Order: sequence, then structure tokens, then C-alpha cells
Amino acid sequence: MRHVDPHFRPPEGHRSRDFRRILRRMTKSAADRRPLPTSPFKARVPAPLKRFAVGDRVTHDRYGLGRAIAVEGDSDIAVLVDFGSRQERITQPYARMFKL
Repeated sequence: MRHVDPHFRPPEGHRSRDFRRILRRMTKSAADRRPLPTSPFKARVPAPLKRFAVGDRVTHDRYGLGRAIAVEGDSDIAVLVDFGSRQERITQPYARMFKL
């Protein structure tokens, strides 16, 4: 790939207009590009947020079975869970906790 000098000014005329158009296309940010639907490099779809309510039965990979006893910020911040032998405050993302 060749280095494109952003300060380079081509000679004036009809070709300079084409050159600027080509240069704009070459330096377009990746955020403007849309990947093909069949591309293995397409943007990942974010997983839906997990929501918990007081009284929900849950399981956690480390602590086991439990019941949600308090929720902070509509479960956007944290959930306080009673696991029987201990109570734990689990914060977002709830990657290791699942609703039963």
C-alpha cells in the first residue's frame, strides 16, 4: 500500500477533481463501511442486556444456586443475590449468572 500525503495538491484542472474524489474514497473511515452480510468479519451484534427482578431464581458459575434479593438501578448496575451460605453483589455484565 502506498503512503498518501494528505497535503499533496495535484495540478488544477479536470483531473484534480477526479483525484480528490478518489482520495476521499481511499481515506474514508472504516465506520462508514458496511460489511457484507456473509462476511466472517462483520460487526458483532451486542448481546441483549440481562434483566433480573427481586425474587428471581438464578445460578452463578462460581456461587451456585441463589435468589435475587435486591436490584440496583433496574438491574443495570448490580443485583444482590442470596446463595444460602453467603450474599453476593453481582455487577454488570452478568456473564456468569443466568436466570432459571
